Amino acid sequence: MLVVRQAGPADIDALMELAYLSGRGFTSLPEDRGVLSERLLLSQASFAGDVLPRQAWFVLMLENTETGQVDGLAAVKGGVGIQRPHFSFRVVTMEQYSSATETRFDHKALVLVNECGDCSEVGTLFLRPGKRQSGAGSLLARSRYLLIGTERDRFCDTVMAELRGWFDDADNSPFWDGIASKFYRLPFEDADRMITSTDGQFIRDLAPRHPIYLELVNADARDVIGAVHRHGVTAKRMLEKEGFRHSGLVDIFDGGPTMTAPRDSIRTLARARMLPWRVGDVEDAELALLSTTAIQGFRATRAPARIGADHVLVSSATLALLGFNDGALVQVSA
Repeated sequence: MLVVRQAGPADIDALMELAYLSGRGFTSLPEDRGVLSERLLLSQASFAGDVLPRQAWFVLMLENTETGQVDGLAAVKGGVGIQRPHFSFRVVTMEQYSSATETRFDHKALVLVNECGDCSEVGTLFLRPGKRQSGAGSLLARSRYLLIGTERDRFCDTVMAELRGWFDDADNSPFWDGIASKFYRLPFEDADRMITSTDGQFIRDLAPRHPIYLELVNADARDVIGAVHRHGVTAKRMLEKEGFRHSGLVDIFDGGPTMTAPRDSIRTLARARMLPWRVGDVEDAELALLSTTAIQGFRATRAPARIGADHVLVSSATLALLGFNDGALVQVSA
């Protein structure tokens, strides 16, 4: 069976393997053992409640309990833009009118902004190739919302998600090549690495301070603004199903879209309930998303369950997978 569980320092080898598999442009999963080790320590402290809510970074692992293999990961940040600004480009329309010629032009432009300081973030959704079927991706993605649902007040009223931008068949980013690289003048890999391994001062120093008129940008770069990487199409659809919508913001390096949703309107959260569990026959029951009800020791799975008005019926195997050994509530979402 598949279970989503909290990550800790012992997961570093599995996390490094997934980082290598994730490919170019997966900014939140760098191939850097030192950075990832620090992140796992932060995750451990976050689950233990030793970190301020807005500084928490929860890493979740999708584990196959039959093989012990970690097949994917996801993450939730309590807040963004806490220790440094979270820069994005906003796509805006700039109107220009000449009374002398009675001519009006609407220009599309990119404007550097820092607008995400009041958001929590779901991200780093990655599944091992060949493991993206049978609902594994949905379980992993939706478990992030159930984590938020355990203690909603620890998270912001708005939740954001950044999707990896478009890369061509040669694994190059037209947005980086045609726009961003003109300002940073670094190889993409170096800039990508510096996002997670430095304080981001280079962004403040080098980012454009004036609007970038898109008429002046080559078509290859212009056409991929807000486009999603081919491996991120399914993730985008899952976000849309949960109620996320385009915010008008794009990533400053690869042009990938930022999507947002009100926390309590997220479909999985809106349908989630805390109910007492009972053990019973669920052989023909519908599958449901189930989780523990606290951040510390968080676990989630998808299993047959009968959801009633005042309780949920589950199997003893499901309870064991979630780590229950006595009477307690379970969080459930259809």
